[in-house]
Amino acid sequence: MCTVTFIPIRDKVFITSNRDEKNWRSPAWAPAIYPYRTGQLLFPKDSFAGGTWIAVHESGRAIVFLNGAWISHAPAKNYARSRGLVLLELIDNPDPPGLFNRIILEQIEPFTSIIYENGNLHECRWDGIRKYSKIIDAGKPQIWSSATLYSPEMAMRRDQWFETWLKLHSMASQEDILEFHRNSGDGNPNHDLLMNRNDMVYTVSITSLAIGQDKALMVYQDLKNNRQSKKELSLAKAIPLRP
Repeated sequence: MCTVTFIPIRDKVFITSNRDEKNWRSPAWAPAIYPYRTGQLLFPKDSFAGGTWIAVHESGRAIVFLNGAWISHAPAKNYARSRGLVLLELIDNPDPPGLFNRIILEQIEPFTSIIYENGNLHECRWDGIRKYSKIIDAGKPQIWSSATLYSPEMAMRRDQWFETWLKLHSMASQEDILEFHRNSGDGNPNHDLLMNRNDMVYTVSITSLAIGQDKALMVYQDLKNNRQSKKELSLAKAIPLRP
């Protein structure tokens, strides 16, 4: 839930997330398809709270979460429920951005949600007091870094790495994108994309989602256990192409 890229290429969009977690957190379960009220969902499941940080719906809509909103915050001792469960509630709705504006989020830890639906890209943030939402250009690549782990200066440095990489990878494959998420940085494990802070907090997995016209492919790299898995979800209807 800590570094996310969104990359549109031809008739696909790629959403990739590096999950940075504390060393005591138990490993997540590999991506699987689960039946929900509005259709099937594909996501890796957090074995601790049962939620997720990234998911795709058979309609083609997808959501990914990052920890925090604008600035780092001091976590409360207890929250009403996991943010990963909020994600599942949002995606199991025909209008996730609209539900974000209506849903009660008091006693939920701050988060940033990136919502892709009907060819549109929404950035929705909850800072613990207020909600913020805006539409972002879905025709341009984007990168986000979690406010809880990366200072504005670190985030800007990562933005620069991303821009440099994009100039060399205008037609990147999913493997190219995974390579960026594994190896980009300047050799400082405190803020490289594959981060490690004294083995206390580090990148435990990378999840890459490729959404096409009739299917979505999720590649999950469990770095803690050195395993990779792939899972495909057939889309119930074709998603619109970008103009």
